[in-house]
Amino acid sequence: MKEKVREILYKVKRGELSIEDAIDRLKILPYEDVQFAKIDHLRALIRGFPEVVFAERKTPEQVMEIMERLVKVNNRVIATRASKEIFDKVKSKIEDAIYFEKARMVAVLREEIEMKGKVIVSCAGTADLPVAEEAAVTCEIMGSNVERIYDVGVAGIHRLFDRLAEFHKANVIVVVAGMEGALPSLVGGLVARPIIAVPTSVGYGANFNGLSALLTMLNSCVPGIAVVNIDNGFGAGYLANMINLMVEEKK
Repeated sequence: MKEKVREILYKVKRGELSIEDAIDRLKILPYEDVQFAKIDHLRALIRGFPEVVFAERKTPEQVMEIMERLVKVNNRVIATRASKEIFDKVKSKIEDAIYFEKARMVAVLREEIEMKGKVIVSCAGTADLPVAEEAAVTCEIMGSNVERIYDVGVAGIHRLFDRLAEFHKANVIVVVAGMEGALPSLVGGLVARPIIAVPTSVGYGANFNGLSALLTMLNSCVPGIAVVNIDNGFGAGYLANMINLMVEEKK
């Protein structure tokens, strides 16, 4: 978005574009009203990344139209919680759309991404992979190098110790876990890095669809752990990327 606005302003300055034409191109700011949604095109200028589409409970047609309008002014656009049906609909209009099946994300990437720093995304078990992948793919699309360390839960803690040296090299760590949600506390007690904990809805009845893991993480006695909502891999990935890029800027 910044690049497109800058390009319009330079064209006006060089006399290649009239003021009226520039106004027409910029008039969708700060948002574009399409009746069922108000698309926030200003988000990229304020937050550094365009508005992200939460596809769950939206129709394929709605997701398609929102993404179609977003890609007119942004080179990177993503939709989370997207089914294959939604992807197929988006693909019918946006030919270069791609689908990250494990992460359940649709993306349009029309620029080369400069990858920086290092984020580790780890998870306790294989059942946590969809949430972990949502976090990892979000980080990568936003510009962070990601290393995945999966299936290192507390039931087989030796698997974590085998990879522990790699955790010390990251700027920030995302830890995804269901069941009792103990993994973030364990990692936090061993590694001096900010940790973003993600509880998942994986578990048996008393797990209460992730509530037990959420409460465990919120009640951790280990400092330096932030907790996002249940199954919110996107929120964890977004925050991890922001922390990672801030660290890299200071180097």
